[in-house]
Amino acid sequence: MTRLPTPRIEINLAKIAHNAKKLVQLYGSKGIEIMAVTKGVCGSPEIAKIFLNQGIQMLADSKLINLKRMRDAGISAQFVLLRSPALSEIEAVIKYADISINTELSVIKKLSETAKSYNTVQKIILMIEMGDLREGIMPENLEMFIQEVLKLSGVKIEGIGANFACFGGVKPSEEKMDDLSTLASEIEMKFSLPLSYVSGGNSANYNWFMATKSIGKINNLRVGESFFLGRETLNRLAIPELYTDAFTFVTEVIESKTKPSVPFGELGQNAFGDFPQFEDRGQITRAILGAGNQDVLVTGLLPILDFEILGSSSDHIVLDAKKMNFSVGDEVTFNLTYGALLSTMTSPYVFKKYIHSIEMTPSSP
Repeated sequence: MTRLPTPRIEINLAKIAHNAKKLVQLYGSKGIEIMAVTKGVCGSPEIAKIFLNQGIQMLADSKLINLKRMRDAGISAQFVLLRSPALSEIEAVIKYADISINTELSVIKKLSETAKSYNTVQKIILMIEMGDLREGIMPENLEMFIQEVLKLSGVKIEGIGANFACFGGVKPSEEKMDDLSTLASEIEMKFSLPLSYVSGGNSANYNWFMATKSIGKINNLRVGESFFLGRETLNRLAIPELYTDAFTFVTEVIESKTKPSVPFGELGQNAFGDFPQFEDRGQITRAILGAGNQDVLVTGLLPILDFEILGSSSDHIVLDAKKMNFSVGDEVTFNLTYGALLSTMTSPYVFKKYIHSIEMTPSSP
């Protein structure tokens, strides 16, 4: 039997479809539409099709090349650029994004000019700074900002949104959601401007959603990690009835030997400028895997069996095999954090294997 290449990531489309169906039903029960975020899977058309099959109409990505990739694959959806556009990429935004999130007036003016030259209208969602201190217009400047945008043709304010738990770790609390809802109501009233989208956050909003008695004006969430890894992102706890193992990283043992646990010789920096520390465990079985930092965020790999990652270089991961009897050629599997998933799906060195069946059961409530 022909062996599959390693390193590889195994992608269970059936499990992702299951998670998507459950989350669409869950959030839809209170009137919230989901925008599926595809950046964690590098705009995979195979995964995009899964989302469309589950009734999701909006696909969001922070990379224009991923939006183009999905369009070129014949994916028919509302495509959203999930990062504020750079001035150098405005023309590509008009070509590949139906909607873009925005925070800078100079960028919106350029979008307006370019959209008019293409005889189209770019829909925009204005991101408001609610405390996480990534992108966003300060609330006290929002009224003046909207006044200026409304003077422009070629662009249309389609909604507002806020980001949470991405940069500063600020939680999408009940208070924050109430504040965003209030801002939405004030905008609609003051400017007679109906907002199609009041996007309250991302996978971190799960706990708020489950606890709240009223979602207010919030009618949209931008969800990625919960689809892929079956978790909310404040505590990384599994969401009941979702699969947490839709993605598996697989690599191969390329050396297995008994060696000292501490390097011997005069020590300096390693390849990445670090001064690593080692615990003296005497002689141990050190297994080396044929993957490294160039392939995956090694700190985001979660061993499934009882061994320990000691460290890594560009192309190697070094394990303390403990009682595992690894031989050269054995495949070693890992679950992944979101950071590791993002890196493997982006890496051209990691083979992607799509799986269409379910063999394991979801996590229990």
